[in-house]
Amino acid sequence: MVPRSGDVIRVTREASVQFASPLLFRVIRVHDWSTYDGWAWLDGYELNPAGEAIDRRSIFVQISGLQRAHLAGSRFGAPRSRAHLGMAAAGVGNR
Repeated sequence: MVPRSGDVIRVTREASVQFASPLLFRVIRVHDWSTYDGWAWLDGYELNPAGEAIDRRSIFVQISGLQRAHLAGSRFGAPRSRAHLGMAAAGVGNR
């Protein structure tokens, strides 16, 4: 799985030995830097279990070791309504 901007991935020891404890990561950018075959530098945010960014990081990973994350109960993948954004209460879009 080659990640793209916006993807949330699970990074484990399969991606690199430095990740003995798995982490959730929201990708900002996949660098096109020349490196070892099958490896890549990723910029993004480390996420807590609720899917909130807690730290910005650059990580060097083996692409084949990345896993797509499924964040149950988080805000990711859930469409936002105008009411959720507070726009209905402010009268935005009610013309």
